[in-house]
Amino acid sequence: FIKVKVLIVGSGGREHCLAWKIAQSPLVDKLYCAPGNGGTSLVAENVAIGAGDIDGLCDFATKNNIDLTVVGPEAPLVEGIVDLFKSKGLMVFGPEKDLALLEGSKVFAKEIMKKFGIPTADFEVFDNPDKAKEALEKKGVPLVIKADGLAAGKGVVVAKTINEAVEAIDMIMVEKKFGSAGDKIIIEDCLSGEEVSVLVFSDGKTIIPLVSSQDHKAIHDGDCGPNTGGMGAYAPVSLLDESLYRKINEKICRPLVEGLAAEGKPYKGILYVGLMIQDNEPYVLEFNVRFGDPETQAIIPKLKSDLVDVMLKTIKGKLADVVLEWDERFCLCVVLASGGYPGSYEKGKEIKGLDSLSELQDVFVFHAGTKQVTSHKSHVTCQESEVTSHTSEVTSFATSGGRVLNISGLGESLGEAQKRVYEAINQIAFNGMYYRSDIGSKALKFSR
Repeated sequence: FIKVKVLIVGSGGREHCLAWKIAQSPLVDKLYCAPGNGGTSLVAENVAIGAGDIDGLCDFATKNNIDLTVVGPEAPLVEGIVDLFKSKGLMVFGPEKDLALLEGSKVFAKEIMKKFGIPTADFEVFDNPDKAKEALEKKGVPLVIKADGLAAGKGVVVAKTINEAVEAIDMIMVEKKFGSAGDKIIIEDCLSGEEVSVLVFSDGKTIIPLVSSQDHKAIHDGDCGPNTGGMGAYAPVSLLDESLYRKINEKICRPLVEGLAAEGKPYKGILYVGLMIQDNEPYVLEFNVRFGDPETQAIIPKLKSDLVDVMLKTIKGKLADVVLEWDERFCLCVVLASGGYPGSYEKGKEIKGLDSLSELQDVFVFHAGTKQVTSHKSHVTCQESEVTSHTSEVTSFATSGGRVLNISGLGESLGEAQKRVYEAINQIAFNGMYYRSDIGSKALKFSR
């Protein structure tokens, strides 16, 4: 078989996890990450090109004969990185710009759901804050207020009172906390139940689901405090049995993929379906057009199949040839964050204890906001009457972002995976380190 050169775009925990998995493929000759982080440099060559510099990435891929580019974050997909790469004859994993709008515009996604009869909460769209506020009394609370555009997972407010709803409208539309992403908002009914995520591979014809997962978005234990990019996840979700999977496929994934294909827009890549399970029925909360973060860090350690092979077959429309193999165990991931996240935080804090984790079985460390720090250490040795000194390079890691590390672990039960991860976390320290202590606990209560 022909060996391939792979470029991963992005710098988070998801990208390190994908790089870790892709590096294991016998199909891979050379692996690059742009821009990558401290952890990706352990399995790939980091390239100093930002994920938003799609022209720079395209030039690099062309000059270095990259055979497969894997796009991690949503912003370059919404900007049209796939269209640009394809126009240069480069193979890239992800949907084209007009389909990336499923994540790039919540209004677009809602209108697509309406068009294809996909179950979701009732909604109204507003481009005027005063009109939006007028509608509140009529609709009643609780309500969900969503910024239309990309807001790094933070543009959604569940308002339990009219006052909270007004504050959310002002924050998004008047104060412009998320910039132009708040030019329009959606006000929708608040669904209740269990939130789960289902990711599927789609080549425009065939759909293959990955194992289900559950993200923990709120910053504090007990799902309290503001939303973040995600503080932890676990997989699979025992609530999702075979009959529910069938409903999700028949009522959501298939109508979407077949509907788009009928319009001449085959969806190729990963489709992330954020769901609320209410009275044993699935409703779509959101679509994302890429691997979730941190869901990926709970799903991919369970995947036994060659991820590169699956991605190449997705792009070539040959997913029908794929059967995914999974480790039967549970996987749980906890995010270690900088103190102050999701608000302001300090960077450059030394991370201690990572070496001790490399000895642990079934524990994986995926870096997110980290950078490698190289220092020089002097050594003096005495042999007989001769004193010699020499210096050696020492590599350590420091914090460089809000979400710093992801610690994932496998276990025969969810409780065992949880115990393994939190025991590993006890060996790590950096100034201001913060994490939730209850990732997976609600599911454990639920299963008991």
